[in-house]
Amino acid sequence: MSDEASTKTRMQYRVPYADTDQMGVVYYANYLVYFERMRNELLRDKGVTYKELESRGLMLPVLEAHCEYGKPAKYDDLLEIRGWCETIGRTRIKCHAEVVRGGEILAGGYTIHACLSSETGRPVRLPSDVFSPAPGASST
Repeated sequence: MSDEASTKTRMQYRVPYADTDQMGVVYYANYLVYFERMRNELLRDKGVTYKELESRGLMLPVLEAHCEYGKPAKYDDLLEIRGWCETIGRTRIKCHAEVVRGGEILAGGYTIHACLSSETGRPVRLPSDVFSPAPGASST
């Protein structure tokens, strides 16, 4: 586990009825929405918001999303969503998330993002004031 993984960001979320499907459980795609909520909080914990990154001319599009489902969350469950990021090279981050109820992990996964210039759409370095360089990543 990286240094960044050792300091997880945590947030509470109560499942609204709108998040559930006909079976009364959280619709599977909503877990990716929960992951996005966590990414916003992770950035805030690093002292920046998505809006501020965009004002710097940076975008973080999702390149890959992965989720493993263990047990379902249900309407009115109080969930804890935990997350952490790790850098991958100079231009990518991997954001991990776990959805937990009562200490039990219900679902977990990650998203991988590229850091792109909003002007050119080309990869650019991750801002060093927000993301630590990946181990072994060259500074050139």
